[in-house]
Amino acid sequence: MRAAFGVEAEPERLPGSSVWRCGGIVLKPVTDRARAVWLARVLRRVDVAGVRVARPVRATDGRWIVGGWAASRYLSGTPECRYDEIIPATLRLAQAITGEPRPGFRRKDANALADRIAWEEADIPIAENKGGRWFEVLAVARRQVRLPDQVVPGDLFGSLLFDGAEPPGVVDFDPYYRPAEWGAAIAVVDAVSWGGADIELLHRWSHLPEWSQLLLRALLFRLAGHALNPRATASALDGLRGAASAVSEIL
Repeated sequence: MRAAFGVEAEPERLPGSSVWRCGGIVLKPVTDRARAVWLARVLRRVDVAGVRVARPVRATDGRWIVGGWAASRYLSGTPECRYDEIIPATLRLAQAITGEPRPGFRRKDANALADRIAWEEADIPIAENKGGRWFEVLAVARRQVRLPDQVVPGDLFGSLLFDGAEPPGVVDFDPYYRPAEWGAAIAVVDAVSWGGADIELLHRWSHLPEWSQLLLRALLFRLAGHALNPRATASALDGLRGAASAVSEIL
């Protein structure tokens, strides 16, 4: 596989992942071919101020994927809970991909379904013991969000890489088709739920348009995702309950 991407360095598995580093190149297995090709094409050309981007690497024959593997440039760093850098980076990435056509593939993962549930495009009951009661209480506060949809990065909290004073680095993201600020709202909910952030963070970005509704949708998204995840933990739900209580006070 290394030869297919012109890699000669010996592989080293990155801790806690299925990704292998070979010098300045990273090899990673592909589970969704359409998504991987789309992401490679976006990350190849996107230019984000203040954000490092792991540029994809083509195989020697020009393909993005060979034998179920893709490659990209190695970015140094590890995920950190640096909220005041994660959220601006999320917004800048969304701005950089404004105008990107909606992906031609339809994601079928649990988060994609949770997104549709949060935005009232799917109606699936949420079990009470998995956050269903909070979902029902908050869902009635949903109002129409009058913002244009675009391709927006989600799930960046805990995946951006930090290395000292270097800008945050993005190596991957899940695409959603929602308002530009949607990704930032998800990152804030994640930070308050699981990253140790104070609830003041919910208010810090209130200058963004439709912020309270986007926070609400982000919380409903995470509650639905928790219910759909067979490996979800009680401690994760406790974090969501705390965030739900705080969000309910600002609606």
